[in-house]
Amino acid sequence: MVFAISDAYTREQDVITFQVGEATLSTLTDVHSRNTPANLIGATPEILRKYAPEGVYPAAINAFLARINGKTILIDTGLGQKLKDNLRSLGTDPEQIDAVLITHAHGDHIGGLLDSSGKPAFPNADLYFSKAEHDYWKAVSGKSNALFLKIVEAYGDRLKLFVPSEPEPSNLPLAGIRALSTPGHTPGHTAFLLESDGSKLLVWGDLTHATAIQLPHPEVAITYDVDPAQAVATRAKVLEYVAENKIPVAGMHIAFPSVGDVRKNDGQGYLFSPFCTCLGI
Repeated sequence: MVFAISDAYTREQDVITFQVGEATLSTLTDVHSRNTPANLIGATPEILRKYAPEGVYPAAINAFLARINGKTILIDTGLGQKLKDNLRSLGTDPEQIDAVLITHAHGDHIGGLLDSSGKPAFPNADLYFSKAEHDYWKAVSGKSNALFLKIVEAYGDRLKLFVPSEPEPSNLPLAGIRALSTPGHTPGHTAFLLESDGSKLLVWGDLTHATAIQLPHPEVAITYDVDPAQAVATRAKVLEYVAENKIPVAGMHIAFPSVGDVRKNDGQGYLFSPFCTCLGI
């Protein structure tokens, strides 16, 4: 496998591009943050002293742009605050996006799907949701699904539903991308596996929110999880899957550059190594 970084970076950057076989994946960061562990479930004082000694952990809100097999594909949109600027820094206009894949329908993942007038921000793109995620948010009552319902109406027949699978991902009608079922954070939460020229990379969505804590301690959940116990079980399975198969990962809340390797820790849980650190840049 060949994974290369396009250029050096600083932690203040919003965009960076990696090679995945013949494809590329670009991190598009909406927000850089340092979060407090108040919303974590099961993080003991001992864990926090070791992995968040300053009382905070690094995080982000990311989307990703994949260029694969002649298609330009956006994976999530973040809040949408910097999305168009980040895309244009890569020479990409919203009209050039062929498809948008959504890991799940929380606002920090679908916030960039509509423009200021409520029309599709990506007028030529098909929009992909897992069927379980779509059905869950269609059934939710109250204000929490208002944005989701507007998006579904706006994209109309360009909304495409699919059924991801596990433990091996299922094919999408997009060459080089498969969908892995990763429920727990939400019922239809989905990760997307990119495959090109013998290389693979898993965009795992919200498998972690506090990566510095949840890799060594996958049993730690977060209050945003719809089903914390299922989220913990899913995280354990996916971490084992990517570590055993040596599949690099990208995450929507992993701090910039947000792409790296997962490996088993000799002591506890797993370790995450950002690609830029691995390459000594």
